[in-house]
Amino acid sequence: MPPFPRLSTMPRVLLGLLALILLVYLVVCAVLFMQQRSLLYFPHAQSPAGRPDTLTMAVDGTPVYVSVHEAAGPGAVIYLGGNADNAATSLSLLAANFPGRAAYGLHYRSFGGSPGQPSESALVADAHALFDQVHARHPDVVVIGRSLGSGIAVQLASRRPVSRLVLITPYDSLLDLARQQYPYVPVRWLLQDRYESWRYAPQVKAPTLVIAAEHDEVIPRLSTTTLVSRFAAGRVRMALVAGTGHNTLFDSPRFHELLRTMP
Repeated sequence: MPPFPRLSTMPRVLLGLLALILLVYLVVCAVLFMQQRSLLYFPHAQSPAGRPDTLTMAVDGTPVYVSVHEAAGPGAVIYLGGNADNAATSLSLLAANFPGRAAYGLHYRSFGGSPGQPSESALVADAHALFDQVHARHPDVVVIGRSLGSGIAVQLASRRPVSRLVLITPYDSLLDLARQQYPYVPVRWLLQDRYESWRYAPQVKAPTLVIAAEHDEVIPRLSTTTLVSRFAAGRVRMALVAGTGHNTLFDSPRFHELLRTMP
């Protein structure tokens, strides 16, 4: 039987073990930092480029695709979709609820064939550029943000004259969601794209409808209700769609009824 280590060697063994644990922890943090956007954004590959219902918008020299349902008149809808969302498909479903309005669905950078890399600053800039183009033709613009896109929509509505704002399965802060998912990682110092909607909600002047799924398995209800509390009094209304999840909300007739009957 080998002898027990002498007491004088124990501190060195413990220090070596702690150093190894720290090294592994730092490596994990470094990997999460470098790969964070691949963990956040899930682009789809289907490109609308070349279709007659596609607008190519240049922002800072980068072409960004926008699916369009044209309509004459003062009204328009801008759709800012969720992660892995196909803006063209979702837009066609939403456009039926806004008859007589032109509809525009933004394909985020690296989504739907749009070049470039997604980031909060880039996507928010693209949304502002799209709004400015649309608003020049249609002075009455409804903005709809779903899931990931809700964080973009709130920032847009806080800085532009949006007529109405619709937030579908929104969150208060992506930073807080990441903290819950990675409780042992210093997310506050690592996360680059924070989408802190709570910072911008108080500045939103447009009437706002928040639509939540009863059984949302992605966005905790508390995050949504906390965001609702950030808006100015009387500015926001929340509706809960029974029997739906994060990805089945569009299947509910009640969801589409809420859009059609917006004041």
